[in-house]
Amino acid sequence: MAFPTRSFLQLAAFAAVVLAATDSDVIDDDACSCYLTNGTVPAYYSEHMFFDFRDLGDYAGVPDPIRNESRAAKASTTSEYFDNDDWNSAWGIQDWSNRNSGGVSLSGDASVLMVNSPNNIYIEENDDDDAASDTFLTMRTMRLPGFQSAAEFESIDSYQYLSIRMLARVTGSPGACMALFTYYSAEELADIQEADIEILTRDPKDRIQYTNQPSYTDDGDEVPQATRNGSLPDGLGWDDWLVHRLDWTPERSVWYVDGVEVANIKYQTPKDPALIILNAWSDGGTWSGNMSLHGAAYMQIQWVEMVYNASDTTSDQKRKRDVDQRSSRRDVGPQGKLVRRASDSDAACKVVCSIDEADEAGTSKMLWNSTASRVFADGSMAGGLGSLLTWVMGVVALMCYGLV
Repeated sequence: MAFPTRSFLQLAAFAAVVLAATDSDVIDDDACSCYLTNGTVPAYYSEHMFFDFRDLGDYAGVPDPIRNESRAAKASTTSEYFDNDDWNSAWGIQDWSNRNSGGVSLSGDASVLMVNSPNNIYIEENDDDDAASDTFLTMRTMRLPGFQSAAEFESIDSYQYLSIRMLARVTGSPGACMALFTYYSAEELADIQEADIEILTRDPKDRIQYTNQPSYTDDGDEVPQATRNGSLPDGLGWDDWLVHRLDWTPERSVWYVDGVEVANIKYQTPKDPALIILNAWSDGGTWSGNMSLHGAAYMQIQWVEMVYNASDTTSDQKRKRDVDQRSSRRDVGPQGKLVRRASDSDAACKVVCSIDEADEAGTSKMLWNSTASRVFADGSMAGGLGSLLTWVMGVVALMCYGLV
């Protein structure tokens, strides 16, 4: 049947707008109204954060381990990088231990005293063959006589729904747990909320544990629907440089490695504002395992990137394993509902950007402006930009041949 010339021209013009967006240069974050992620559950976010550890040669240096537990906890930061405002406005380095109140027993089923030390977080030169970066951030955990020295830093603000990624690898001795996760604390185990990426160095290198916590009950029973032991794609191992990604949405948590989905859990998806925590630890318990004396393991990170939502809501949060229940009141910063789409308000999402379509980590690319974005107000982006372009150009081609 004949297709109206005006409709054809409108569709062709729209296709040109979308194609132009895919070829556009990097756009400054200040010009972006919101960010749209790709993947299984595409979502809109209002803010973008990027920490780049690849070119910090002025701060590089591997500190000697501190072999006294008290001095380890009280250690200074390892370089001026961790004293600057950009770092301290986003992250806090931890120094707590797993001693219970009274200082005698240890928390959980731990068999080894664990002490988080600022001395175990440092910038290191990348001496890989054909290294893709000059430096990276290292998190170290080491079994010393009398205690396990560990590393942890957590976000200053809390977040509610986000997409976070890091380019990282794990190396070293069995008996450690390396993790990136969201954390909402509660008095009762059943009320704790987490979305976890956990690498156990005793496990095969092609396996990573993904969980919406808790994955066990107070009675010790497992909750299998809360966790997946994911297989890495394409013969990769966690000792390779990989982009680990967690998408925490209201519907579910989805995990990716180098852009390939490896786990997807809807059961007990976290709902409340949560801290972001990265750590490298061992306590001799059943989960981490027991590291041999003088053994060490490392999580090395080239960059961390996140898109998230902002709100002025406030809340209290506690530290991950602060068994003494020490806590500090913090304003809950970036968090809130998913950003409204352009059809909801003229003020929302006028310029839609993507960190997934950008060629370089830490940069953004415009997907479309407010004129084009109205076409997607019903959320039909679920197939991704590539599917969209295929559909548009396919329809244009059919019209050209008079088939529609």
